[in-house]
Amino acid sequence: MAGRKWSILFAFIIFLIVMEAAIVYGQGNGKENGKDQGNEKVIKEVKKPNEEKKPKEVKKPKEEKKPKEVKPKEEKKPKEVKPKEEKKPKEVKPKEEKKPKEVKPKEEKKPKEVKPKKEKKPKEVKPKKEKKKPKHGYDESSDYEELTPQSGFERGLCRANSSCHFKTLRCPNECPERKPKKNKKHKACFLDCSSKCESTCKVRKANCDGYGSLCYDPRFVGGDGVIFYFHGAKGGNFAIVSDDEFQINAHFIGTRPQGRTRDYTWVQALAVMFDTHTLDIAAKRVSQWDDNVDSLLVKWNGKAINIPSDGDAEWRANVDDREVVVERTDDANSVRVTVSGLLEMDIRVRPIGEKENKAHNYQLPADDSFAHLETQFRFKNLSDSVEGVLGQTYRPNYVSPVKRGVAMPMMGGEDKYQTLSLYSTPCNLCKFKRPSAVASSEGLIAQY
Repeated sequence: MAGRKWSILFAFIIFLIVMEAAIVYGQGNGKENGKDQGNEKVIKEVKKPNEEKKPKEVKKPKEEKKPKEVKPKEEKKPKEVKPKEEKKPKEVKPKEEKKPKEVKPKEEKKPKEVKPKKEKKPKEVKPKKEKKKPKHGYDESSDYEELTPQSGFERGLCRANSSCHFKTLRCPNECPERKPKKNKKHKACFLDCSSKCESTCKVRKANCDGYGSLCYDPRFVGGDGVIFYFHGAKGGNFAIVSDDEFQINAHFIGTRPQGRTRDYTWVQALAVMFDTHTLDIAAKRVSQWDDNVDSLLVKWNGKAINIPSDGDAEWRANVDDREVVVERTDDANSVRVTVSGLLEMDIRVRPIGEKENKAHNYQLPADDSFAHLETQFRFKNLSDSVEGVLGQTYRPNYVSPVKRGVAMPMMGGEDKYQTLSLYSTPCNLCKFKRPSAVASSEGLIAQY
């Protein structure tokens, strides 16, 4: 390594000597070139022979400027490169070998005595508490406290556990009374304390074109809004609605003129059966019809009841936490029936008139007006599996099998819903079960 450094230094010194010689040689050539330029000027002046001119004074040649002495650059003495002292390698001390730890033999653990596990007794599965259902027969829409009328308008303080709780509802201007007394045909005020929380005016008569109606030569409008006919049979009884908590049977009357293959039929009586009670509503057999004569017959548990025509014009019964109300909605032949928590019915008795008899060619006898019921039902808390000629149309996702677009779309099923009597609950598809009622039908069912 040291020898290499000395050789580099020696080569550098030779390079400086060569450079100095080149500079000296360059200065010598510069002097000779200056002399040649001066001689050329003299020759030019000697030429021109004919002209006698005074010879121009030859200008003294310019003194040649002495070239500046180029002082040779002092050779810089190369710095002495001191050889780096070689570092002595550090003495690597051998690591002391660690003495291996004495491995103590593990003490053998004595096996634990395995105690036999106690058999766990299966936990008693407590039956889940069923969600509290509303009280038997409870109807939140009519759960209100009657307040004193204000300026002639009836009011009610809602007690139902709904969004209408503790709100006061007032009857509208068009119908200030819940039960018009002077003229029962007027619209009545209806206070609804359910989530609707409203007061409205309603006609308390059956609307034969409304949902849940049963009118004419039995023509129904189902809970799905589809119109259909169910003829049943003359003298037959059929379950109109059959659910877990109640059943409604209908008794059919009719006639079969000569040349016809089926009966003309109408509903003459209804039996509403719930718990162990029975409410009957029927049209009396009348030979000559008079609108002012009451042809409506009502029986409670087999006994006829009288509905007053003045005051509140209603009859009430409280049984098994249910309230049953029958109130007149006209001076005669029209009532509203309410069984709390189950249903509401508007019922009217009407005859077959002469014009209707001729138009349809019923060929009815002169001594019988064939008085029958026109009814509109409103149900509460029906199950999803409700049955009956009308009841089935209230099931979720029910699809009507009747033909659309025909004059009289027919609904079959007489064999499914026929019962032995007006008070008999069993049928092929009926749901309501209770011992057969012993209520008397004497004077109730019109015999033909």
